[in-house]
Amino acid sequence: MKNINRSKGLFMSLFLAVGLLSACKKENTGSKSTDTVVVKQPATTAFDINSINDTYADVASFATYQQWTVYNVHDPSIKKFGDYYYSYSTDVAFGTDVRPGLQIRKSKDLVQWQYVGWVFDAFPAKGAAFIKNLGGTAFNALWAPYVMKVGSEYRLYYSLSSAVPRLSVIGMATATSPEGPWTEKDLVVTSANDASIQTNAIDPTVIVTGSGEQYMYYGSAWDGIYILKLNPTTGLAAASGDKGKRIANRGFTAGKYNGNIEAAEVIYNPDLKKYFLFISYDWLQTKYNVRVGRGESPTGPFYDYKGHDLNTNEDHGPMILAPYQFANQSGWQGTGHCAVFDDGNGQYFMAHQARPGVNSYYMDLHVRKISWTAEGWPIVSPERYANVAQMAITAADVAGTYEKITLNYHVVPGYADEQVSPDFQTAVSFTLDASGSINGNAGDKWTYSAPWITLKYNNGDTYKLKAERERDWENKITSTIIFTGLDNAGTAIWGKKKQ
Repeated sequence: MKNINRSKGLFMSLFLAVGLLSACKKENTGSKSTDTVVVKQPATTAFDINSINDTYADVASFATYQQWTVYNVHDPSIKKFGDYYYSYSTDVAFGTDVRPGLQIRKSKDLVQWQYVGWVFDAFPAKGAAFIKNLGGTAFNALWAPYVMKVGSEYRLYYSLSSAVPRLSVIGMATATSPEGPWTEKDLVVTSANDASIQTNAIDPTVIVTGSGEQYMYYGSAWDGIYILKLNPTTGLAAASGDKGKRIANRGFTAGKYNGNIEAAEVIYNPDLKKYFLFISYDWLQTKYNVRVGRGESPTGPFYDYKGHDLNTNEDHGPMILAPYQFANQSGWQGTGHCAVFDDGNGQYFMAHQARPGVNSYYMDLHVRKISWTAEGWPIVSPERYANVAQMAITAADVAGTYEKITLNYHVVPGYADEQVSPDFQTAVSFTLDASGSINGNAGDKWTYSAPWITLKYNNGDTYKLKAERERDWENKITSTIIFTGLDNAGTAIWGKKKQ
């Protein structure tokens, strides 16, 4: 199988050679040079949401890291601790090297973000030593952290990989504050270029059950997603050397294995009394998309929209987030590796990286509200969260013309070399007529009972879309009506009302 470790590692280094680099000064960011770099302090001005752009060459260099805010975010893990949401993310940046250590940001509203610093001041010694002892050299970057709080202790799990296939580790650090200082504790699970386990030990996430049990989910490519029982007291594997068992997988297309599966995230919804397993498919720079399954137990099985076990050899749905393009914008690709979290009052959010169509080497943090269908499936907003006032929406407000996106999907087995196209799902015009018909077709009807728009088509198809207000980011309009939902087949449907 293709060396996915090497492919990902080479991808990180490609930032130095691609896209708008004439505007970005390359910095030597080894441990010595970052100690002496002159930091350009941002001017103190009132926050303007219109200042958030798709690209950011003017602040991409390491010297301006305090202005990165929603920029240079990859593989985020977000939790609310006290008054702040904290984001921890991978060591990458557009057009420049960055010091290793995992980036930390915080926000009170999920819109305006402040750069805090790094988890580690020095490279985690135990992870690097494990890789070296097996003949590899660790990449000079930490990937895909996961953060949680257990009692008064903050725990952060990090990923460290190498160019050797599957030679990777997941380690743990602890702190008494979400801003650190953090102390490396030990390794949780490892993988090597042998037959001991058939997945890559990166991309951790952890769930805590109501009875206090803890389970880690991890894995990338090769053989899918694994579940590992943890010791709640230590945060490490409950049984030393245990690798866990596989819990989710993909299938084959034309005899080729669709091994591009990773980035698990698991939550428990107490209202629905179900566990939800979110997984990303496909190449992180282009076709990256998010799938979800659900189950009664944290140990599985998890089932897809059709009721099939996620651990069977097939592509699973629903796919609730994928590369898309509204009018007046180049599109967003690489929309995967999600963090799923709540605000403490039952409102869930999804955060993820996204790359503008104009240049896929930029990485922006997107946060979207999660809603739940009547059937108990999560759906996400087609527009990023902007803390828009939710004034009442009437049927008269709903009537009008929309940009509508159907998140269809085309299977392309492979990784970076094969998945060169993001397969943007583009918006089309869609009208909910004031008379109650759809697109002028008298046989197709819509009705509205807040907050749900019900579409009934002449062919018998019926489905519901949740309406609410959100910012129109593409046109910089403060508020418009959007809708999101699933059709009869579990395909995500998005819309944004034209102004």
